[in-house]
Amino acid sequence: MEALLFNHSEAGSILPAPAVMGSLGPEDDSGAGSTVEIVDIGPTVKETAVSQMEAAIVALSRELTKLRTGRASPGMLDHIIVETGGVKMPLNHLAVVSVLDSKTLSINPYDPNTLKELESAIVSSPLGLNPRVDGQRLIAAIPALTKEHIQAMCKVVAKTSEDVKQSIRRSRQKALDMMKKAGSSLPKDQMKRLEKEVDELTKKYVKSADDVCKAKEKEINEG
Repeated sequence: MEALLFNHSEAGSILPAPAVMGSLGPEDDSGAGSTVEIVDIGPTVKETAVSQMEAAIVALSRELTKLRTGRASPGMLDHIIVETGGVKMPLNHLAVVSVLDSKTLSINPYDPNTLKELESAIVSSPLGLNPRVDGQRLIAAIPALTKEHIQAMCKVVAKTSEDVKQSIRRSRQKALDMMKKAGSSLPKDQMKRLEKEVDELTKKYVKSADDVCKAKEKEINEG
């Protein structure tokens, strides 16, 4: 049976609670007393924070794959949108992209009739690629990055990193806000422990964002 939390700050309000840690105050057999249930919101707070922070890291990785380096990577074309037959679709829904060598990509369309549309979309992208037709596929050579391009890409990485870390910190604040809303239903020692755990999660995911960006900057500079 689902436990109920009686919130005495609002007369008559009854809130559902996912878990019960214990009770405060003796029960009065005459019915004059009341029982206050302590809800363990810890798992919900942490699960929500982890979900949001993990999503931020996934978004970061996805954004960084859009940045061209001097090395061929099949994911570097994923963000390109191709219009074919009046419909716009991601390139990776229309073709298989593979690496021929560290400087060359092969784009093999599922439907050879979309070859021209794929070529046009790649040329129009900001990647600076000029694929050539090779039978029923496209071959795209990855040109070396200029010094200016490297510097520009590293600035984008730094900006993206900071945006994601801000998002992670906002998730931390949301978790703390959830705890504050629980108010007096949480013992002080449990509140402090939960806050410490949320802070540790925040540090973990901020470091993860830093590591992802450092790896991308290294890839760009070694391009």
